[in-house]
Amino acid sequence: MAFEDRETLESASGAAIALRRQPAEGGEKGLFILSHGLAEHSLRYAPLARLLAARGYTVYGFDHRGHGFTTADDAPRGRFARRDGEGKLMTDLAAVRDRALAEHPGLPVILFGHSMGGIIAARAAECEPGAYAGLCIWNSHLDPGLAGRLGLLLLKAERFFKGSDVPSRFGPALTLDSWARSVENPETPFDWLSRDRNEVACYIADPLCGFDCSVSLWIDLIGMALAAGRTASLARLPPDLPINIVGGGRDPATDEGRAMTWLAGRLRRLDITKVHLTIYPDMRHETLNEIGRGQAMDMLADWADAVVSGQGATR
Repeated sequence: MAFEDRETLESASGAAIALRRQPAEGGEKGLFILSHGLAEHSLRYAPLARLLAARGYTVYGFDHRGHGFTTADDAPRGRFARRDGEGKLMTDLAAVRDRALAEHPGLPVILFGHSMGGIIAARAAECEPGAYAGLCIWNSHLDPGLAGRLGLLLLKAERFFKGSDVPSRFGPALTLDSWARSVENPETPFDWLSRDRNEVACYIADPLCGFDCSVSLWIDLIGMALAAGRTASLARLPPDLPINIVGGGRDPATDEGRAMTWLAGRLRRLDITKVHLTIYPDMRHETLNEIGRGQAMDMLADWADAVVSGQGATR
């Protein structure tokens, strides 16, 4: 089975999860679960899956609710759920992890998340401390601060007047639109994703990317980010959990990488000892689709090798 193929995994949440798998080549060291970002899907992570498989990891990717080919009665495209979006996302992720372990018992599981997927991954690791051998949070903002709380109030007002299951005006205005404006002389509204024009063009041409998201999804997402970054939440992580944090120095979605540096600092102040931080100075938001992505993927594989060998690299 190749990552381009997909199967359906039934979740206790009621979702039919679109699941992908890339088997390890040679001796199998461990498992990766990939959690994708907002308004995209798991197939975009095929290059990473192939690289990790070549390094001895079996990789599982899946489409979150409201994204890609995953279906659920309460989750049309752009919506996590009619209610309890976070809880159902956690149930779906646990279902993928349980499938991976059922097929490969005893292997260490590393959870990787980009952007929205990093927020989801952080919440999953906080809700089930000890469930993962390693955690990767790339290009994710877990410190929305006052702006995030005010944005949440605006979104709840929007829900009151418009309903929860219509496209949000405030969500993009507070995030995507301002990020697009941060790029000088842009050729497209999505240049903030990457300096690689071909990758931006592929994103724009992909019918499963760039869609409008509902008021309820934005409320769920900002609520998860606020919850994930709280000291009490991060303190639930095991002190010896290896955590790989990556940001871009030109990523407007993470305040030019400062949100990633903030996260690493907060974790270290909580005496979480195996925190590995990398900021790529010239990269924008999608590290895996940026110029220089090969270096970033090799770094991830090297870090994973240290994790499964028991070293848990830090930097």
